[in-house]
Amino acid sequence: MSPERKQKLGFSLIIISALFALGAVLAMAPIAQDVTYHLFVDTREIWSIPNFWNVVSNIPFILVGFLGIYAFKKPNKLKAIDEINIAYILLFLGTLLVGFGSSYYHLAPDNPALVWDRLPMTIAFMALFSIVISEFIAVASGKALLWPLILVGIFSVVYWHFSEIRGAGDLRLYALVQFYPLLAIPVILVCFQSKCTHVQAYWWLLLVYIIAKMLEYFDAEIYNILGFISGHSLKHVIAALGMYVLLLFYQKRSCSEQAAV
Repeated sequence: MSPERKQKLGFSLIIISALFALGAVLAMAPIAQDVTYHLFVDTREIWSIPNFWNVVSNIPFILVGFLGIYAFKKPNKLKAIDEINIAYILLFLGTLLVGFGSSYYHLAPDNPALVWDRLPMTIAFMALFSIVISEFIAVASGKALLWPLILVGIFSVVYWHFSEIRGAGDLRLYALVQFYPLLAIPVILVCFQSKCTHVQAYWWLLLVYIIAKMLEYFDAEIYNILGFISGHSLKHVIAALGMYVLLLFYQKRSCSEQAAV
């Protein structure tokens, strides 16, 4: 298939998947936060820190986020598209804040604390989406969409929070913000040609994300098998490792205004 036909197919799939995802969300009844979500299997208190391993396993997010921000502040340290430097910084800033927000949440898990876990995640997700659009489709499009995507992400968490306060919790918009990029990004990676080399970095990141979600889902089962650490704690470590791998690829690759292989 020619590059032009692949791009047309890509645009079609992006639009169709967006309409499908939006239609599916609107067709659903409002989804309240399941309170059992906060019942993690490993609740051990160590050094006076409750839920110790679920709290301290967020430290890698803080380290990777700091390394990413620091690297982008050093000239020529990382290979990126200059016009969207703010998106890369927001990606790693969001990662750093995930470490603090998730640690705070896991000290005493409940819906109000979960807000501070989810807000930085949406910043990181939307910044990454903007970066992929910029690198594969058009820099102008990614740059123009960055702040609207960030605002929609933040609004999705705020809307969910206040819907829970009103007693009619609604996670639908947050679910759309979190999972639609998972549909669109693989399409973009396959159908469009990047302006940067080492595009496999994003495939690795998607794979790591899937593994992290599986670890989260099998939280108790993994703890029962291993006996010393839970699936949720491992999820934090694996997800942070995925961001570190992305950071390493950003150091190795090269970018140009012309499409690169």
